[in-house]
Amino acid sequence: MPDNSGQLVPFDPAAARHPGPGPSARPLFGLDAAALASVLEREGEPSWRANQIIEALYHQYITDISSITTLPLDLRRKLVSLGWQIARPEIARAFQSADGTERYLVNCPGPRPETVETVWMPQGDDGEAGDGMEEEPASETKSWRRSTICVSSQVGCAVNCQFCLTARLGLERNLTAGEIAGQVVAVLDRHGVRVGRDRVNLVFMGMGEPFLNYDNFMAAVRLLVREIGISPQRMTVSTSGIVPGIERFAAEPADLRPRLAISLNAPNDEIRSQIMPINRKWSIATVVEAVRRVPLRPRERITFEYVLLGGVTDGPEHARELARLVRRTGLPAKVNLISWNPGPDFHYSSPKPEAAELFRDTLVAAGLPAYIRQPRGRDIFAACGQLKRTMEA
Repeated sequence: MPDNSGQLVPFDPAAARHPGPGPSARPLFGLDAAALASVLEREGEPSWRANQIIEALYHQYITDISSITTLPLDLRRKLVSLGWQIARPEIARAFQSADGTERYLVNCPGPRPETVETVWMPQGDDGEAGDGMEEEPASETKSWRRSTICVSSQVGCAVNCQFCLTARLGLERNLTAGEIAGQVVAVLDRHGVRVGRDRVNLVFMGMGEPFLNYDNFMAAVRLLVREIGISPQRMTVSTSGIVPGIERFAAEPADLRPRLAISLNAPNDEIRSQIMPINRKWSIATVVEAVRRVPLRPRERITFEYVLLGGVTDGPEHARELARLVRRTGLPAKVNLISWNPGPDFHYSSPKPEAAELFRDTLVAAGLPAYIRQPRGRDIFAACGQLKRTMEA
């Protein structure tokens, strides 16, 4: 990997001043309007002040109770004396790629303080192509277009995909709803993004398997939709195929349900079981059957994510088999192709560009919308499958 130490981006010293709550601290960040109203009522305060706190935390991006000047000074002091802190995740370190992508090491102050990685892609990665949103006008006030934030849901991951650096960490713990949503707000704050004015997409494709932390993941989505104001149709969640999670996801109301992506990565069970051991528990057919129960919105497609491993899953025969598999599902679907992103001590290789293009063209010729996702931030270990809580660029 190239030496990018000169591209280290200074982080906000507020993260050092407010490192997170101690053992007895009570975080406000992560609470919705109803929960905040209950807190205030228990302390003998009017519940309507919850809206002032919502505005401060989720729209003004305030990180210290003393700075919420819409609250009376006595109330601010009372909250602090009772152990309340905002305790929003903070960017501890940031690395910048030559392509503008930024990878963040984020301090999560939850029950066990940990760090996770979050990625900002100012130009997206073409993953939203074919979703019906890519033709919308971009922000006229920003230098970036189609920005995407890649969000983590767990510290590490238990799924053990054989081509992924995150898998080597194992699973340390689930993130709370506030820690998941807090990654988003920390990045919005860093780049001066204002929801409703500036365009931003979210992909829950960072560290961890969201459907193995389902309750916290969906609580974060509800917070992002109801309190922060991001449309669920601007969110995509990727799962390796956790069938119970997909079944729960199918029952979520449409106004809270992100788009669904299935990390397929192989055209048949034999190959998939070798590179994704989770397939031994839930086969491709079982996953597809669960996905069929998800009620899709008009024009919505299921995304099948497919990592191209050189000499393993990138051949013309794999493309033809994948085309048959996706067409047999009967689902309105598209395929996102991802050229494998290198990591140390792996025996895999990236496909040749012409192999990736032939693979895509084979799918398109079979009548399937297919797109090659652009690798973003490879030089700083920010690309898909490279997140590993590293302090290195």
